[in-house]
Amino acid sequence: MELNGYRIMWLFVFFDLPTETKKDRRNASLFRKNLLKDGFTMMQYSVYVRHCASSESADVHENRTHLLLPPLGKVSLLRITDKQFGNILNFWGKAEVPKAPQPTQLELF
Repeated sequence: MELNGYRIMWLFVFFDLPTETKKDRRNASLFRKNLLKDGFTMMQYSVYVRHCASSESADVHENRTHLLLPPLGKVSLLRITDKQFGNILNFWGKAEVPKAPQPTQLELF
């Protein structure tokens, strides 16, 4: 089977999970760790992405993600083709350059 940009898929997981209690924070952390174990990469703090060689592979990872869902919060999955992924525009702000310390005059009384 020939691989092409319309067959290869990218799977995105977007989530907004509660972190008010210790149990909530533990569930959110466990969800993130399990996404990483399943081959996802963090794109932003609550956006993870995974390359899938085919639609069938994406099905498998969607099902796994469904099994990992924490009891509370919102989780969304989005599947796009490799061609669509290639059209993503990413923008990063400029890093702030720290200012050099200004000399100060010591005063003796």
